[in-house]
Amino acid sequence: MNQNFALDGQEATTENEQPEEEINQQAAQEEQSSTMEELLEDNGLGLDFPRQGEIRKGTIARVSDTEILVSIGTKSEGVIPSRELDQIESDLREELTVGNEITVYVVNPEDQNGNVLLSFVRALEEKDWLVAESLLASGDAYEGKIVGFNKGGLIIPIGQLRGFVPASQVSLLRRIDSSGSTPEQRWGSMIDEPITVSVIEVDRERRRLILSERVALQETRESLKERLLDELSEGDVRTGRVTSLADFGAFVNIEGADGLVHLSEISWERIEHPREVLKVGQEVQVKVIGVDRERKRIGLSIRQLQEDPWVKKIEDLKEGQLIEGTITHLTKFGAFARLDENLEGLIHISEISEQRVAHPKEILHEGDVVTLRVIKIEPERHRIGLSLRKVDSPAYSDFDWKMTLAEVVEESQDEESEGAIEAEGVVEEEVETAEAAVEEEVVEEEVETAEAAVEEAVVEEEVETAEAAIEEAVVEDEVESAEAEANVEGVVEEPQAEGKDPAEPDSED
Repeated sequence: MNQNFALDGQEATTENEQPEEEINQQAAQEEQSSTMEELLEDNGLGLDFPRQGEIRKGTIARVSDTEILVSIGTKSEGVIPSRELDQIESDLREELTVGNEITVYVVNPEDQNGNVLLSFVRALEEKDWLVAESLLASGDAYEGKIVGFNKGGLIIPIGQLRGFVPASQVSLLRRIDSSGSTPEQRWGSMIDEPITVSVIEVDRERRRLILSERVALQETRESLKERLLDELSEGDVRTGRVTSLADFGAFVNIEGADGLVHLSEISWERIEHPREVLKVGQEVQVKVIGVDRERKRIGLSIRQLQEDPWVKKIEDLKEGQLIEGTITHLTKFGAFARLDENLEGLIHISEISEQRVAHPKEILHEGDVVTLRVIKIEPERHRIGLSLRKVDSPAYSDFDWKMTLAEVVEESQDEESEGAIEAEGVVEEEVETAEAAVEEEVVEEEVETAEAAVEEAVVEEEVETAEAAIEEAVVEDEVESAEAEANVEGVVEEPQAEGKDPAEPDSED
């Protein structure tokens, strides 16, 4: 039994105490392993295996027509397929030469041929994704250019990525300029135009990058408004463009910031909605009537740059003047009377009667035509105060007398003017008649003179004809006389035939 116990104790000692030979063998193996790692490192064979999706720096080892080999610290070079060259811009492609360091994206750590498949374009995109994510986080705007479109909106590149601006995120002014039933008609003319956008969504897995021009412009308008608020002062006149219409007024963009033209400041005429006189995109001149720097609000007016027609309507009205009006509306505080087609005044309840009146209907009714006295004119508020009880007030007797006298004098002057005009008309008529008579006499005299001249010419012609006839007759008579004398002389002086007696008749025998 002692032997057994002894054996058991020996085995226990062997289990607890590792033999020296085994310890030496384990140490030798560890030393050999350490020596192998050092040997690999000393020979540049320390391997750092890449992972899919990793971005690495590498050096171009070889460039051929079919591939680009890049050393990224692995056992063999990684491969960039030549098909990527067509996706790289020309200025970047020139940099892909042997010895240059580039950034690559690990597409596949080991393909079916045992190669590490790399992508230069994906590495550039990865950098652009980081830029997009940074823009999304900061909210900063990005200045880009429109390079394409589809039926849903515009395409704007951010580096190698193609961001999309949905039609709903395109600015209102740009949408105003777009029209047509096809994407080409709506967006085609915008190609190569600059645009400011903000990143509103980034999804790498779905390769989705959504942009917004409206958000960017809103942020831009806020900064522009702050600058504009510092520059503006009440009374300034600026040119702006209508950006939107609401029931309460119109928003007008001035130098990139919006101001409000309240409904009451659009027109002097009463309107129900801004669209009655304005339309989106219309250019207008506005006057600054309020600047609230704390609330960042700009109040504008269009009508204050136009002539107030109400002022022209009251040009002939004077305080104290008597005028006829028609009662149009009764309220508990007074009655409204129409003085002209577009001119009304208020008869306050205290100005209706000398007696206490609970309601104007006790004395007045709609449609009544009454004589009223103008007691107040407020051009700024477009209000005319009228009075019924002061029509016969002694306080206005002197004013009424002067007004009556002025009317009489004016009527007298008008009559004198009319008489003068009539007299002048008569004189002018008489002068015209006299001138006509003189002209007629002159014409008659000229006619008579002409007739006399004609008659004289006729007589002279007849005389000349008669004289010519007489002369001709005389000549003919003289010729005949001369011929007769010639005949007589021929008979008397005819020579005698030689050896013949003129008294003897001729004899043939």
